Amino acid sequence: MSRFKAPPNAHRWAFAFTALVTATTSHAQTPSKQQRPQHVTDKDAPTIVQAEDITGRPDRELNLDRNVELVRDKTRVMADIACFRQIEDEVEAQGHVRIWRYGDYYTGDEVKLNLESGKGYMLNPTYKLELNQAQGKANRINFINEDEAVVIDGTYSTCQGPNPDWYLKSSTLTLDSGRDVGVAGKTVVYFKGVPLIGTPALSFSLSGARRSGWLPAIPGFGSKGRAELTVPYYFNIAPNRDLTLFPRLIARRGFQLGAHGRYIGETDAGSYAGDTFIEYLPNDSQAHKDRWMINSNHTQAIAKDWTFGWNARAASDNNYPNDFSKTVSGSAERQLLRELRSDYRGEYWSLSARVQKYQVLQDPASDKDPSLFVTRPYDRLPAINFHAARYDVAGFDWTVDSELTSFWHPTSIRGSRFVAIPQLSYPIIGPSFFITPKIQLHASAYQLDAHTEGTTHTPEHSLTRAVPTMSLDSGLVFERDTSMFGRAATQTLEPRLFYVKTPYHDQKDFPNFDTAASTFNFSQIFSENRFVGSDRIGDANQVTAAIVSRFLEESGAERLRLAFGQRFYFADQRVQLDASTSTKDAKSDMLLAAQGRISDAWGVDSAVQYNPSDKHVVSSNFMLNYMPAPKKVANLGYRYLRDTFNSTTGTRNNDGFRNVDLSSQWPLSQRLFGVGRISYSLKDKKILEGLMGLEYNGDCWVFRMGAQRFVTTAKQASTSTFFQLELNGLSKFGIGNSLETLRNSIPGYQRLNDGNRH
Repeated sequence: MSRFKAPPNAHRWAFAFTALVTATTSHAQTPSKQQRPQHVTDKDAPTIVQAEDITGRPDRELNLDRNVELVRDKTRVMADIACFRQIEDEVEAQGHVRIWRYGDYYTGDEVKLNLESGKGYMLNPTYKLELNQAQGKANRINFINEDEAVVIDGTYSTCQGPNPDWYLKSSTLTLDSGRDVGVAGKTVVYFKGVPLIGTPALSFSLSGARRSGWLPAIPGFGSKGRAELTVPYYFNIAPNRDLTLFPRLIARRGFQLGAHGRYIGETDAGSYAGDTFIEYLPNDSQAHKDRWMINSNHTQAIAKDWTFGWNARAASDNNYPNDFSKTVSGSAERQLLRELRSDYRGEYWSLSARVQKYQVLQDPASDKDPSLFVTRPYDRLPAINFHAARYDVAGFDWTVDSELTSFWHPTSIRGSRFVAIPQLSYPIIGPSFFITPKIQLHASAYQLDAHTEGTTHTPEHSLTRAVPTMSLDSGLVFERDTSMFGRAATQTLEPRLFYVKTPYHDQKDFPNFDTAASTFNFSQIFSENRFVGSDRIGDANQVTAAIVSRFLEESGAERLRLAFGQRFYFADQRVQLDASTSTKDAKSDMLLAAQGRISDAWGVDSAVQYNPSDKHVVSSNFMLNYMPAPKKVANLGYRYLRDTFNSTTGTRNNDGFRNVDLSSQWPLSQRLFGVGRISYSLKDKKILEGLMGLEYNGDCWVFRMGAQRFVTTAKQASTSTFFQLELNGLSKFGIGNSLETLRNSIPGYQRLNDGNRH
């Protein structure tokens, strides 16, 4: 074997040594991402070597000494000494070994690596992965190929620094970047040096992507404080569908099995999506019966412009929400809809058909308190709706809405209703004004079944009705330049008048299938009918006057909106939902509203309904939002509704409320955050919902803890606690779903580790 002495210009000499042996500059530090090789392997890439002393045969074996560096495409090796065998395409190196391998960085005492296959090993290594910045150390790493490495008796953590806050220690840990998975054998997870949990096996995603496997066990408490343990298993069936099974053991009740499946996709006809959630508890030890709940929805295109879907919700009994619900919205849901629908859309028209049935879950206290009783809605078996519209046809806009519905109820009158509502308008729009005259006809026909109520029998009969309506909508827009909080802005002044004329038609013989009085607000006062639904057409001879002022920034964004409106009646309102007397007010309540982001930090949303005749507030809603920085938010709200007046008995109904709502996510220190909410009824002097907790951001981990209390029924409440340790890039451990709780309870809440979706 020939031996060569390296001259003072060894680098230049190496460049001329052979076509496959060239020189590069030396780097002693960890390269930046820009310096690291790209993840595209070039099998024909040359091998570049450099050292202060190079001996051996260029076509067989090179011995490299002092400041050794060897580069092949996506792999770089640096060490004190090395031997490169060109025929085997293999390098052995010792002493301060550093490797940059497909973007990952390793250090160790000794390495042997095949540059073509990527196979080899390293002794006493440390490593850092480019994919998620995870790091660790081990006794040995076996390189299986360019994507896969096996860590022997090593650690793994997404924390930075030599002493990570958390790490897992495993006998064997396979890191496969190609399949985006880490698989560990016998493993112990340490947090702050203390063993947190041990497991005979563990797998996780390196990038935080979804993958099948057992999720951490979730101990917790049910809505009535019963201890429970959930051990979910996640199936990552495909990128567009998954399934989670969650067996749950509930103290004093038994074993419950739940499942949640989700899917989205595309067919030749179009897209589809849906999800289904099921819970089943056989032979509840307290209720002595099977308990279950289902919530399923689906939407799918079956042809061009033709879709169908369903929404199915059901529960085994009235007490299911207050026995098993863990959220405020879930415990308050008492009307469960089951619907099958199909829709077809043309260029200027659409047709929909649906079947709807309801299950009503009564509050357990409704037997003693009739005010808590929930009236069962009518089923629609079926309902067919047709809508057609054209705009700017010789200046005219026209629409036609029609409906054919068969109504069914177990105890009330049943029948069918056909409704047709054609309307024609002629908008006249200028640069600073608009005038829109419109005429419409509300025509309806009923075919009612025979009905017996008490001692009264009503035979089968039919009813018809045709009620015309004329309206005139008009408005002006004025603008002026101004400033708001030191910023240039444009202020508008937009007065609006809306006149409606609908003649009176006696409708006391018509049934009420699905109609209610509209909520009095800014949207409703500019509608022709004061009722929602088609069973009542309100007579009207009235004008609505309103004025809106908006503050617009130079970008066109609306910073603030102020509004005032009131309706004036020129005749009594004779049509009512029931047989009560006419309303004889000369004018309606006043509506006032203000909403917008009045500064970068402050937002306001408020509305007031004021009765000038009685000089009292009918309803009010105030919400003040303060968000000066990310993860720093405070909300203050007040909602008030005055008790309504019962004209039949001459007394006031006890259906009003006065609630105060305060919620916040606020930093108590650089890493510690307080979270909380309290919703308090000033009228009943009780807490409707309370939440208090703490969050700590440890960069590579987040800890959350707290307690929540909320009303489940009129006389029952649930109190639950939660705590959760989230290790970024690995998993979450704790009791309860604290993230969902905080998001639902605190408007504007932001996750502390929002960039980590693991």
